[in-house]
Parts: sequence; structure tokens; C-alpha cells
Amino acid sequence: MSEHSVFPSDSDAYDISTVDLSDDRYEVKQSMVRNKYTVRDGAGNVVLRGKQKMFKLKEEFPFVTGDDEDAFSVKAGGIMDVAGSYAITDAGTGEEVVVLDEDYSLFVENWTIRDPETGEALATIRSKNKLLSALRHLVGAANLFPNKYEIFDADGGHVGDIEGKFSMRDAYTVTIDDASDVPKEAVVAAACILDALENQ
Repeated sequence: MSEHSVFPSDSDAYDISTVDLSDDRYEVKQSMVRNKYTVRDGAGNVVLRGKQKMFKLKEEFPFVTGDDEDAFSVKAGGIMDVAGSYAITDAGTGEEVVVLDEDYSLFVENWTIRDPETGEALATIRSKNKLLSALRHLVGAANLFPNKYEIFDADGGHVGDIEGKFSMRDAYTVTIDDASDVPKEAVVAAACILDALENQ
């Protein structure tokens, strides 16, 4: 048996083969034109780029590495599935690594990162300010009200934050204080996805 099958709760089991996100802080910035994102590590190096494919029946966000190699894709689970689940598929293996499951209520998005086979919760991303989140939707100018999220492991312990910044372009800082129990690539991808969906 492989190590991953022996220890399915280990976050290493949810690593993406094409990328190595070893930092504990990342900057996510949106392009001025459309839902296109650049992710930089603590040294300022581009580690990921993602872009929403337009005019698709199923929303899809393919990501490439800083060297423009295919990294992974995030795809909606159903046709025109906005408030639903999104699968992260490893471009190197073709396998689903995790599923992002959106819990949408009263203009507030909370996300759960799940095992694609068992549905077990691996981490959650929750909005820190429900009133601010609602304002972003009602006013329709999300970048004027940057949101803040907190990242929790499966046991509800704090492991990091996603902090929005005041900017003409949406910009987020993703900080992982303790990544031992959460899939880091999925959290960084989720930061891009939740921003893109909030701006629709």
C-alpha cells in the first residue's frame, strides 16, 4: 500500500504533483481585464497563473506554473454551477485532488475543501465579516470592500487567513500559519475562485 492510502488524512495525500507551494505566504492579484490571476510567493516569484475560461457551459479555471507548464484545473461540478462544488484536477496525473464545496447563504460564501472520494472535510474557509460580505454583493463593487477570510483545519483549528486589500484590482494575501493538516494548493486556488465568483 502507498503512504497516501495508509494515511489518508495527511495533507500530503492531497498534494498536486506539478507544483510545490512551500512558502507560508502568497500574493494573489487579479488582472484588470477579466478573471485572470497571478500568484506570487514571498520572494515575489510567480508560482501560479490562473484564468477563467469564458463562454463555457461549465466554469473552468486552468492554472499553470510560473514556467507556463500545466499545473491543475478547477472545474464546476455541473452546468452553470455557480453555487456548488468545484473539483481541483492535477494536470500531471489527471486525478481529482480535492473538491471545493461552496456554502452560500445570505450573501456570504463559506467554502469547504473535501476529499473527492469520501467527502470528508479537510479544511474550511469562512468569511470573517458577514456584513462586509453582504455589502460586496449588494453594492456590486467587490474591490471597494475587500473581504477577509479565515482558514480552519478539519477540527476547527485556525491555520491561516485570506486578507483582501484595497486596490483597483482585487488582491489577496494568503497566509498559512500551519499547513500540516490542510492542502495548501487547494487553499490558494480557492482564494482565486472565491474572488472570481464574487465578482460575477
